[in-house]
Amino acid sequence: MMDFRKNDMKYPAVYHDLGLIDYTSCLEMQEETRRHIIDNRESAGVLFFLEHPPTYTHGRLADCGNLLTDSDALAKMGVEVHRIDRGGDYTYHGPGQLVAYPIFDLQRLGLNVREYCNALEEVVIHVLEKFGFKAGRQPKYMGVWVDGRKICALGVGVRKWITKHGLAFNINTDMQYFQGIVPCGITEFSVTSLQELNGGEKQDWENIKNLTRDAFIDIFNLELKDVSHRELTEAYLAGER
Repeated sequence: MMDFRKNDMKYPAVYHDLGLIDYTSCLEMQEETRRHIIDNRESAGVLFFLEHPPTYTHGRLADCGNLLTDSDALAKMGVEVHRIDRGGDYTYHGPGQLVAYPIFDLQRLGLNVREYCNALEEVVIHVLEKFGFKAGRQPKYMGVWVDGRKICALGVGVRKWITKHGLAFNINTDMQYFQGIVPCGITEFSVTSLQELNGGEKQDWENIKNLTRDAFIDIFNLELKDVSHRELTEAYLAGER
């Protein structure tokens, strides 16, 4: 495991599993949380785990030609499309994909943006090692790869050193949805999931979620506390939800 710790000080953070949540609501929650931390720098960071309904997202400079599905087909598939404030091209979010959105203070972590992205990748690399897969990086592209196939996408937004967005780890993901886009604008490599790597066998969702949570604690040196929705709302969302 790569060591990203700058010192022995733990970074305080709270953890909340949002379950299945629509993209717009979650985006608003991320932004409210980030705004709170920008205004209250002593606040603990927040780590959200979640799933989205079928959704394509793309960054500001994405090539519109990488969306291969017209609006009528998207409507029949029940897929939403969102242009958002991150880097990168088109990607897919959907059930069976573990999404992690850390709202972290990079200054308190002592990380620059590149180091932070490498640390996110390391989380998934570490989890995949538990299943016997040698995962790694591609020199030209962000994300996590196994045998030349992308299993985890990264998309990060940073404002005043506070992060938003994060990683999308394909576990029991329906891979057919990736046929509707050129994933991350990359044509020379394909995408995969942990279920696919394991011969189509459905994976233990709770186990992988716990392993991923533990990897975040180790790699980011977190002092992580679980919070309820009510506690999260009162502390970060001004009691609005």
